[in-house]
Amino acid sequence: MIDPVQLQVLTGALRAICEEMGAVLIQSAHSANIKERRDASTALFDSRGEMVMQAEHIPVHLGAMPAAVAAVLGEHHAPERSWVLNDPYQGGTHLPDITVITPVFADHDLIAFAANRAHHADVGGPTPGSMPADSHTLHDEGVVISARVLDEDAIAELSGQMRQPEQRRADLRAQLAANRTGGRRLSELWDRFGRETVLAAFREVLNYAERRTRACLEELEDGTRRARDVLEGRDGDLEIALTATVDGDRLTLDFGGTADQHDGNLNCPLAVTRSACYFAIRVLTDPDIPPSAGAYRPVEVRAPEGSLLNARPPAAVAGGNVETSSRVADVVLGAFGRALGQGTMNNVVIGSQDVVYYETIGGGQGACPEAEGPSAVHVAMSNTLNTPVEALELEFPLRIVEYSQRRASGGRGRHSGGDGVIREVEAMAPLSFSLLTERRRHAPPGANGGSPGEPGRNLLDGEELPAKASGELNPGQRLRIETPGGGGFGRPQR
Repeated sequence: MIDPVQLQVLTGALRAICEEMGAVLIQSAHSANIKERRDASTALFDSRGEMVMQAEHIPVHLGAMPAAVAAVLGEHHAPERSWVLNDPYQGGTHLPDITVITPVFADHDLIAFAANRAHHADVGGPTPGSMPADSHTLHDEGVVISARVLDEDAIAELSGQMRQPEQRRADLRAQLAANRTGGRRLSELWDRFGRETVLAAFREVLNYAERRTRACLEELEDGTRRARDVLEGRDGDLEIALTATVDGDRLTLDFGGTADQHDGNLNCPLAVTRSACYFAIRVLTDPDIPPSAGAYRPVEVRAPEGSLLNARPPAAVAGGNVETSSRVADVVLGAFGRALGQGTMNNVVIGSQDVVYYETIGGGQGACPEAEGPSAVHVAMSNTLNTPVEALELEFPLRIVEYSQRRASGGRGRHSGGDGVIREVEAMAPLSFSLLTERRRHAPPGANGGSPGEPGRNLLDGEELPAKASGELNPGQRLRIETPGGGGFGRPQR
């Protein structure tokens, strides 16, 4: 057993280790997407592969990372032998998210795994940025990495298949450095507190998170709730259906009735669907519950195999990780009466064979029963920063024409939804672009009588583009993204 005070001390220590891993990764990386936008996540797992602690990074990364650790659990592990993967059907999310997993040993025993996931600006394939708007299979989207040992030979081989290979090599080495930092800090805890105390802390963090989550679920009214929403596919809307059942201290989320996987890239592996559900559950319960696998023990997520939310290989998934995950979180929150935020990451990729710029753009969050929705923030499954204008113009052949708040785009209500963002860029060289966005045809809904937020818009030189679009930019052409506002909550007071 471990006493409550010591448990809190060790919980803080484990959280600090994850945060330090993230700092090492971000400060060591070379690409703007990691060092500026912080599109990366870190976590610690016990020797059985259960997530003990995570840093407060990217929700869609963290909820899906346990599947990546599970994919290497049965391999032969040794000190300093790290593993790498990005295969969405083997624990990944989409191909640009590369996961590195490093075992941690103490007294010659495997005690834990340090893991991180980082979004690389490019992982090869026909489209710069590896986020095509029109992919049909996984191999249209870049290099698929099944779980393998990550050493210098592997780094050279993999980066050689990607654009800007020097940057890819540096980012992979930064991921290795982050995990080594986590391993060292865990070893220091082991030396300071001893085997039994550290292993007990792993168990008790999981159990404590489970107890806290069960207590929160018990406060929700028992019963069944239903919600539906759609994704804006290139060939028409794709429906997501949810039946959410609260039964005492358990929650079942059943996505039966959801559309079948399709010929585009809005498909999700089941790990991504679970990740979006886990994020929504944190919102509905208590975000101060330790972010660990224990918090998800009372939750069951079901999605029919072969559906949009449990796709089979080799279905394309580039948009599933970023856009479908956002809609899954929306549907869960909507089932419990929440006003919804922008519901999209507004993915923009602009590049060539020599340079790649990737950005997700913030927007409006839905209003709460007691507060206005925040404006111009990354909503739900994204938790990144923007690329600062100075860094963007220094590194890429682009000029920022406008970066501003999209005034009055939030839905009206007793509490209004947050406003979206306007980001307009001008090409300074011949470049291609790819857009993966949502909420262009369907506005983010409000709740309890609140109005929906304004839908987003994509424009090329003033001409409107669809939600999923690609094309070429000549010097002087301008691409403008106007992101959605959040839904309002409650009827406006007169």
